[in-house]
Amino acid sequence: MPSDAAMKAMNTVHRVILKVSGGKLGWSAGNMPVLQLTTTGRKSGEARSVMLTSPVQEGTTIVIVASRGGDDQNPAWFLNLRDNPSVKVSFKGGPTEIMHAQVADADERARLWPTIVATYKNYAGYQTKTDREIPLVLLSPMA
Repeated sequence: MPSDAAMKAMNTVHRVILKVSGGKLGWSAGNMPVLQLTTTGRKSGEARSVMLTSPVQEGTTIVIVASRGGDDQNPAWFLNLRDNPSVKVSFKGGPTEIMHAQVADADERARLWPTIVATYKNYAGYQTKTDREIPLVLLSPMA
């Protein structure tokens, strides 16, 4: 599994690509759109940003996967939004929006997961590496 340092390094490289290209490169990865998710640290209370991919979008709802490469632990960003579901999202390099994060319930996950793994096989591989059920998160605009 990738270490925390490796995950942070990948995010840093991604941000450098975005900056150096003037935002022309880096908003797509693995044929998925990329977003910047900003959560509030559950311990620090500080803003924490991470670059993530979204395998599914339904209307104004963006779906993200808390896979962490199949690690046995959920990613820190997931724990943050679980504790404080008000997040900021910049999708495909667009303007930042305040959104509400909600962990998909069993029915939503059962509907979405087969579509995700049929198109993006890496997620199915991640699930085989861990005993935890990899959560899906639905990001929706605030009403």
